[in-house]
Parts: sequence; C-alpha cells; structure tokens
Amino acid sequence: MTVSADDFKQALQLWASGVAVVTTQSESLGLQGMTVTSFASVSLEPPQILVCLNENADTGEGIAASGHFAVNILAADQQHLSNQFSGGTHQAQRFADNPWQPGLAGIPILTDTLVSLECSVAGKMKAGTHWVIIGAVHACHCRPGEPVLYYRGGYRQLAAN
Repeated sequence: MTVSADDFKQALQLWASGVAVVTTQSESLGLQGMTVTSFASVSLEPPQILVCLNENADTGEGIAASGHFAVNILAADQQHLSNQFSGGTHQAQRFADNPWQPGLAGIPILTDTLVSLECSVAGKMKAGTHWVIIGAVHACHCRPGEPVLYYRGGYRQLAAN
C-alpha cells in the first residue's frame, strides 16, 4: 500500500515542530538562508544536529560551497523571519532589515533568535527529494524567550503556565 503525498502531508501537520532558519555564506553565492522545520539533534558526543533541505533549495548549494552553516531557532515574536526566509524572495531580500553578525567561517548568525548553532558539515545524504545534512556543532548561543511553533499549517505559541 502506498501513502499519497497529500495524506502524508496531512499526517505530518499533526506533528508540532519548532521553526528555524538555516543560514550560510560562500564566496561564490554570498549570503543565503531558508526556513526549515526538519531539524533535530543527532548526538551529544560529539555534538551533532541534522537539517533536511529540499534538493532544489539554493541554500543547499551555499552550504556545500562553504562547508559551514548555522541553525537559528526562532523565538515566539519572530514569525516574520520564518515568512521572510521561506521562499518567494531573493536571498538579498531575506537578509534585508534583519540584523545578523558573522560567526565562525563568516556564516551569518541572526540576531536575537532563541538559539543559534554554528556548524560545519559532517555528512550529507540524499533521501527522496531532500538532502539530510549532518552538522558538527562548534558553538551555541542561547537567549531567553519562548519558541515559535508550527502546527497544522500555522504558527502557535506555548500556553502560559
């Protein structure tokens, strides 16, 4: 039995996830970034994470060219960043009016995100229409706040205690 793409998409909308923006910079392609919801920890020793990027995403080319990337986990008040980096705009527009600072290897670290993880590429494999990129984490920047969540096709926030 085969699951249709629509049925699979509906099923996955029932999984609440955080929202992150993956950023990179390379000499040949410049600043690049995109919104992702497919992000997970892989290992504590050594510290590693993974992100999944559509094979057609130009940010994947930038990561391949630079060998480095950052995962910027968005705070509850940063839904606008998710929208701006989710496509439909040129890479330069994605970074316009969004402060960032250079991290290791010059990769852009978005200012005021809940967490920023600076990574080098430790592995990469093809899975269907996506690349699974394993990142070796070299630096963590944590800030106070609450995350923005994505559930059933919309943004959510944690309930107050």
